[in-house]
Amino acid sequence: MNITFRLNGETVALTDVAPTTTLLDWLRETRGLTGTKEGCNEGDCGACSVMVTDRAGARALNACILFLPQLDGKAVRTVEGIAAPDGTLHPVQQAMIEHHGSQCGFCTPGFVVTMATAHLNGARDHDVQLAGNLCRCTGYAPIVRAAEAAEDAPVPAHIYDSPCDTVADPARPRSADELAAWYLENPTGTLIAGATDVGLWVTKGFRDLGPVAFLNQCDDLRQLDVGADRVTIGAMTTLTDLERAVASLHPSFATLIRRYGSVQVRNAATIGGNIANGSPIGDGPPALIALGATLHLRRGEERRDLPLEDFFLTYGKQDRGPGEFVEAVSFPRQTDRLRCYKLSKRFDQDISAVCGCFWIEVQQGVVRRARLAFGGMAGTPKRAASVEATLLGQPWTEAQVRVAMDAFAEDFEPMSDMRASAGYRMQAARNMLLRYWHEDQGSKVHVQEVGS
Repeated sequence: MNITFRLNGETVALTDVAPTTTLLDWLRETRGLTGTKEGCNEGDCGACSVMVTDRAGARALNACILFLPQLDGKAVRTVEGIAAPDGTLHPVQQAMIEHHGSQCGFCTPGFVVTMATAHLNGARDHDVQLAGNLCRCTGYAPIVRAAEAAEDAPVPAHIYDSPCDTVADPARPRSADELAAWYLENPTGTLIAGATDVGLWVTKGFRDLGPVAFLNQCDDLRQLDVGADRVTIGAMTTLTDLERAVASLHPSFATLIRRYGSVQVRNAATIGGNIANGSPIGDGPPALIALGATLHLRRGEERRDLPLEDFFLTYGKQDRGPGEFVEAVSFPRQTDRLRCYKLSKRFDQDISAVCGCFWIEVQQGVVRRARLAFGGMAGTPKRAASVEATLLGQPWTEAQVRVAMDAFAEDFEPMSDMRASAGYRMQAARNMLLRYWHEDQGSKVHVQEVGS
């Protein structure tokens, strides 16, 4: 596979690249750019953060789960390229020195790249921007102080990168039509969107992926249409872009996405991959199911639609045939009654023990419609049909909510694992319904809002 991209301002042309070579390995082993560190090698620690620029702008990404073909036509800047060519430090580098933001130094290059990307984009929510970079010795206070100190400094001219020309390749389709044709010919192939999950198949599972297709050039799969009656989201829409799109429509959904991985992960992960993965603990499907979402699938020229909850059959099995892929997901425009609650051991960058999403319509004090969907409670994302039935047509009161809480046992038999016991999951899901009722009555229920 042949690819071309810019690296720290210089054009690089590579031939016969193995498609699953990670940027991290190539930088360190082939180019000798060892400032990009290998920490977790699964996209959790941020030590390998790099700045990647394409037509949509600059983003911080994890090099450890970023395959080289995903960079075709883009620009990459590593920590070695953050300072100016004459050696002048970037404002965030200078601020890290002045505010003592480094101790052992292992994590520092990743922090610097992430901070430089945020500085370029004018992002000042530093706790959010840096949540994907882990530091075990300095502590975050001096690092955040450094980021704050650099906020108003001008962006150095050399940081502005531009994409470059690319060469067509069958394994890098440029449209959904090209993807459909490729997948018909390679029905056992692996589709790579953001690689936030597939990357671990390689770095942790050491799997041979067989034929692969990289979807990052399929711009027609990035559609994000907020219409008068329906919201349609292309499969290649990143979690970052989805968060922005739903923030004004369903703020609770946006808040849930904000807790999905880190900035680096959300910049790469796609909603299509989040769905097609079929994970019982993926955070996207419960919210979309609660919104009444429809999944749009394609195989060749054939398309079909189905309710999203029907896509998940059993653990590890989805209603998707050979050569068929997720093209988009859509849901009706509706009055915002959605609330999403994520329960995990850490607030940032953690996998849900339980994710509960609720959409309950109340008219004149009576529940008229209800959609409750959960992740982490079964082998698939699943609706709470019995709980919904117990609520429908009944008064919207705490007493009736507590009656409905007993119906959870008819819908779920959760498992015990390292994240939570079965009993804890069941009680948490019940309490989420009660939380929804209290929030609907105007009570503060967010863990970061409730005070003594």
